[in-house]
Amino acid sequence: MPRPLRPLATLQPRDVARLTGETLAHYEERPHAFWNATKDHDVTQNIEALLGELEDRAPLAILDLGCGPGRDLLAFKELGHEPVGLDGSAAFVKMARERSGCEVWHQDLLKLDLPEARFDGIFANAVLFHVPTQELLRVLGDLRRTLKPGGVLFTSNPRGPDIEGQQHDDRYGAYLTLTTWRAYVDQAGFDELRHYFRPDNKPLAQQPWLATVNRRREI
Repeated sequence: MPRPLRPLATLQPRDVARLTGETLAHYEERPHAFWNATKDHDVTQNIEALLGELEDRAPLAILDLGCGPGRDLLAFKELGHEPVGLDGSAAFVKMARERSGCEVWHQDLLKLDLPEARFDGIFANAVLFHVPTQELLRVLGDLRRTLKPGGVLFTSNPRGPDIEGQQHDDRYGAYLTLTTWRAYVDQAGFDELRHYFRPDNKPLAQQPWLATVNRRREI
């Protein structure tokens, strides 16, 4: 049996609810500013990393977890896939539906209600670092269950020296090393296919993002 993972921070339920609410409020209060700041970000490398590990071809069922205003939903749709978005911000959900024409679910990351074996792949780009580490195994387990057998989870998170807490802009974040992140996804029932750091073609010190591609392990 693997050794139980020790969370970086121990939070009471009321603290989790407060911190999650403050993080969501950060996005809820500035959805258009967020769109303007991120609409031109090129995440083609990440999209291709997910799709390249899926054996079937379009149309694939893709869950865009933390879809924000819908930039990547539209990209998957234009590639011929059948993406579904999910976000905790009501403002983002509205914007994503309008921009992409896709189905978008309004759900809290810590209270996911997902159908079993529904998706071929999950695209979790810049979102799971908001999950407190004491809740991370449970959330990853929810994602594993909504993947079909052989399904693939893509994640991209800001990496760090294993620190967790509320940032100066009221968002909550856990910034994990590759070793720690690997331990969580392994214990949640995933096998790593590959990892890389972003932006591409930069020295490691200038690559703050850790991307991983993981396949659902059949137990």
